[in-house]
Amino acid sequence: MAETICRALRDGSLAGEHAPALTIKDSIPSPFGFDAFTHFLCSLSSNICAGKSQSQGIVLIAFTKSPSFYFDLLKSRGIDASSSSKWLRILDCYSDPLGWKDGVSVSSSTGTLCKNVRDLDGLFSSVVQLGKEIVGPSKARFSVAIDSVTAMLRHAALSCVSGLISNLRSHDYVSCVFWLIHSDLHEARTIAVLEYMSSMVASLEPMTIAAKEQRSNSESIFSLKQYSRKGKFHLRLKRRNGRVKVLSEDFHVEQAGIKFSVNSLTNDIVSQSLLPKVQFNLQLSEKERSDRENVILPFEHQEMGKTTEIYDGRRSLSNYATDLSTTSASISEKRHSEANIVGKGEIHYLRDSDDEETPDSDEDPDDDLDI
Repeated sequence: MAETICRALRDGSLAGEHAPALTIKDSIPSPFGFDAFTHFLCSLSSNICAGKSQSQGIVLIAFTKSPSFYFDLLKSRGIDASSSSKWLRILDCYSDPLGWKDGVSVSSSTGTLCKNVRDLDGLFSSVVQLGKEIVGPSKARFSVAIDSVTAMLRHAALSCVSGLISNLRSHDYVSCVFWLIHSDLHEARTIAVLEYMSSMVASLEPMTIAAKEQRSNSESIFSLKQYSRKGKFHLRLKRRNGRVKVLSEDFHVEQAGIKFSVNSLTNDIVSQSLLPKVQFNLQLSEKERSDRENVILPFEHQEMGKTTEIYDGRRSLSNYATDLSTTSASISEKRHSEANIVGKGEIHYLRDSDDEETPDSDEDPDDDLDI
């Protein structure tokens, strides 16, 4: 899985697309994010020296280490540091980040000093200028690495930092961007913004020890130290088609650097957890059918001995047919009894045969009125 990240940083960006971005996040229980950062930095440097990478060089923004540390690191990993002046530029934000040290000069062989890390616009201009020194007048690309976004957020707002990263990703000369952040030192909103801007998110988690094994190793300090330098390395990869792929493997930090080992069982579990757990039947069971038949619908008349009818807001025909004879008899009786009363009259309406036999419940009964 770490090889997937190395290949993505090596291949760079396609024409018309933003440069791939990698977020490496760690925490206090597993503080090995810098080891992972240096691993990918050395891998990209090796590919650049071998001419296998899209980018022709690296601009390293150093907040937590001095430029001499990175030159010694490259030498220890077997990378030719003597030729680093052709493909490596270090923007030193570590020696004097706020310009408080007077008389401090950094030679061009080790890095370019930045004395105002709060000015991110000036920082962006310095990165582009250093990158153009590497690629020259050609239209080649260069990579950008930030060893600590956490240190950058101490001096600038989140909106300014995200704007800087967005400008780097969209720049025509930038091949890829990757950075390190300590997740437990920031709010969830800050981590979410950086992850949203990333095409790859790598997180380091500590190795969980079973209770039985933890009791057996409680007497051995050496065993506890071995477990403390192990953990899980999770990668969330956003593909160009919008799909997200999640991978996981084990890592072990040694004196020579961080080592990764693929755990196929873990990848199978992660892949199965991402599958949608949707199960449904195309037919109803006998119990479901009986339950559906026993459901009483609203406004439904359930009277014994009569047909089931849905109330439509008006008098139904069946009730009218049963009550027609009684209604006619009562009307005739009233006519005879009230015939002697002068000046009093009533209007009685009986449904004619020309009227609609089946009233439409969707029709407004007042549509025929001329109002």
